[in-house]
Amino acid sequence: MRKLAAALAAAILVTGCADLSGTPGAASPAATPTTTTAPATPGSAPGLELEQTYERVISQVLPSIVQITTPTGLGSGVVYDDKGHIVTNAHVIGEATEMQVTLATGGGSRTARLVESFPIGDLAVIKVEDPRTLRPAKFGDSSKLRVGQLVLAMGNPLGLSGSVTNGIVSATGRTVTEPQDEGSPGATITSAIQTSAAINPGNSGGALVDMSGHVIGIPTLAATNPSLGGGAAPGIGFAIPSNVATDIASQIVQHGRVINSHRAALGIVGSTVIGDDGAPAGVGVRSVQRGGGAAKAGIREGDVILSVAGTPTPTIADLTELLTQYKPGDKVEVEFARGGQTRKVTATLSELKGE
Repeated sequence: MRKLAAALAAAILVTGCADLSGTPGAASPAATPTTTTAPATPGSAPGLELEQTYERVISQVLPSIVQITTPTGLGSGVVYDDKGHIVTNAHVIGEATEMQVTLATGGGSRTARLVESFPIGDLAVIKVEDPRTLRPAKFGDSSKLRVGQLVLAMGNPLGLSGSVTNGIVSATGRTVTEPQDEGSPGATITSAIQTSAAINPGNSGGALVDMSGHVIGIPTLAATNPSLGGGAAPGIGFAIPSNVATDIASQIVQHGRVINSHRAALGIVGSTVIGDDGAPAGVGVRSVQRGGGAAKAGIREGDVILSVAGTPTPTIADLTELLTQYKPGDKVEVEFARGGQTRKVTATLSELKGE
């Protein structure tokens, strides 16, 4: 699947889909929730059945979708339980510790506070002070998804509360990395669901739903096409699988933090190094985590990592995506440059921490 992801990354960029317009709520008129569905053929029984299925699923799930408004923008969230916990994207929350939550079905806003953010997986959990009338969503098993399966994306694109778009599961198992900027933690999403359902700014943190009314993903990224000046690449969006989202959310609800990311780390903080030819040439080690795999293998600050397990790592994004193929405890050969000389060591990967 990494080859597919690499080929994808060469053609498009992905961007978080929170609305960071800086005018939260300005595009949120008290309008009737909107839907976008495939038109049914008049007199067609199959078309009518599909339309009725869409209507049933929307009426079942939409009350579990909320709009989250922070001082810097807005996004979406999914009600996780009856205690007021809501799961969303970390980039929707940003640096905020308090935010306003409004149900997609209407009503006044409620105050919510951050429980914990998990930026490396772009997930967060917030808790509403008044959980009355909140309806928890039903989460499905994302490991059973099939390419071609019909799905609906529900959220608040551009502040249009309770909007719904339709599409299919276009692919599973994608690995995509967000560009790192003020509105995005630069997370690498593993096993991402690719969907043709339209995902727009404000959809982040909402729900990707199957025809049984189960949330099977959290819409997170929309693709952009560099050849079009960074314009949207229609029909290409990505969602965090529900199995990943519920695992992280349950840890945060139970422990107040993520105690097991299930992801491997080399134990460094690094950045992309540019070579004399102006091209990325490796990952410069800015610091080494004490007791981590890199430190134990003898890698030091100032070294430049060139490859892991024989695969070149010209950028920090390449290194991050490559490490998603491994588990904590795996041993890998690391090639690095120091003082003009190239060296190779074997490092034991540790667990990627959420901090």
